[in-house]
Amino acid sequence: MCLICGEDNHAGLHGQFLETEEGDLLGIFTVDEEHQSYPQRTHGGILCAILDELIGRAIWMKDDDVWGVTIDLATKYRKPVPLDRQIYGRARLVGEGSRTFAGTGEILLEDGTVAVEAKGHYLRLAPDAIAPGVHAHDLMRADLRPCPKTIEFKDKRHE
Repeated sequence: MCLICGEDNHAGLHGQFLETEEGDLLGIFTVDEEHQSYPQRTHGGILCAILDELIGRAIWMKDDDVWGVTIDLATKYRKPVPLDRQIYGRARLVGEGSRTFAGTGEILLEDGTVAVEAKGHYLRLAPDAIAPGVHAHDLMRADLRPCPKTIEFKDKRHE
């Protein structure tokens, strides 16, 4: 039922997550009018939640027995994100400790422009410490949707 990744949440974003060749986590999400703030714009809180999910999941590329619990998350909004389309996000780990990890991420517009950026710190916890009786592998089912053939973005942060 997760708003970001839940397959059964009718108002959810139905996120699809893929590891890139560069070692980033790529997320693909569908935003529509249920996710609106101002007319024709995705709500900033939804965008923040997407980035939180992406960065928190990035740890799974190294350790799939750990969940990331947000300690802090700083978000910078650069451009509005339109509705009624797929949007893409990327995240990566930038630091790890024995109890915490840090990551960064961004939401990209269709032309590759960075619309939203975030950086955060997360506590590493075993799933049973968060939801007793739930195991990480129970929630990490294979995503059977087709993988997009090609997703290429020009990083326009520095233009």
